[in-house]
Amino acid sequence: MSKIKLFEEKAVRSIWDESAEKWWFSIIDIIAILTGQTDYEKNRNYWKWLKKKLKEEGSELVSNTNQLKMQAADGKSYKTDVADTEQILRLIQSIPSKKAEPFKLWLAKVGNEMIDETIDPELSIERAINSYRRLGYSEKWINQRIKSIEVRKALTDEWDKSGVKQGAQYAALTDLMSKTWSGMTTREYKKFKGLKKENLRDNMTNTELVLNMLAEVAATDISIEKQPSNFDESASVAKEGAKAAKAARNQIEKSTGKPAISSKNTKPFSNIEVKKLK
Repeated sequence: MSKIKLFEEKAVRSIWDESAEKWWFSIIDIIAILTGQTDYEKNRNYWKWLKKKLKEEGSELVSNTNQLKMQAADGKSYKTDVADTEQILRLIQSIPSKKAEPFKLWLAKVGNEMIDETIDPELSIERAINSYRRLGYSEKWINQRIKSIEVRKALTDEWDKSGVKQGAQYAALTDLMSKTWSGMTTREYKKFKGLKKENLRDNMTNTELVLNMLAEVAATDISIEKQPSNFDESASVAKEGAKAAKAARNQIEKSTGKPAISSKNTKPFSNIEVKKLK
């Protein structure tokens, strides 16, 4: 289960390993936080240098690190160096940083949150709501956003049953649906809103969120009825579902005389930098 965890409003890509019951964290993301460096290439080069240094010192940390696929800013998944909590704590000792102690406390908190959420899944929803409140979103928008997460999960469950692969195929179907109802792929939509690495849905208006949810709900319902068995059949279902949202969009625009899609984003925290590093 992949997630984005926030440390002081900075994103850390994370994957929960259910079999081992532990988190894997993106090393590059953590280096970015500890060094305060926002340039991805500089952080990657720092990690290359640090790996070489640790190896020369005989540290087992480098040889014990793992690689897992994580989503990058372009929506695609790439193999990324990851480490578990114990390895991250050892890594912190090798990087002089004022963030070291706060980060250790954050790691402990993240571990406890997963245990709590396993016992009571509603806690994860509450944490998401509180995070959006802290960032200044309206209650009306938050309600729509939380619902959109539930709707998206139902659709991806259908994709999984149909044999659609996470990563490139997920992204392709998402782009197909977006293009069908909005006239833009995800990348084009983000460019239209002036976004770079920010999450598109976190910057949609209420109307845009509802239209996007309608596309996904319709695709989910159609998938349940038609039972697609491969990517191509799922693509056909996805497009059919998105047409329902396109029809709704056209009707809204006809009735209001205004575009249903806005170039404005709803992000109320323009001075906060939240990044998904590649």
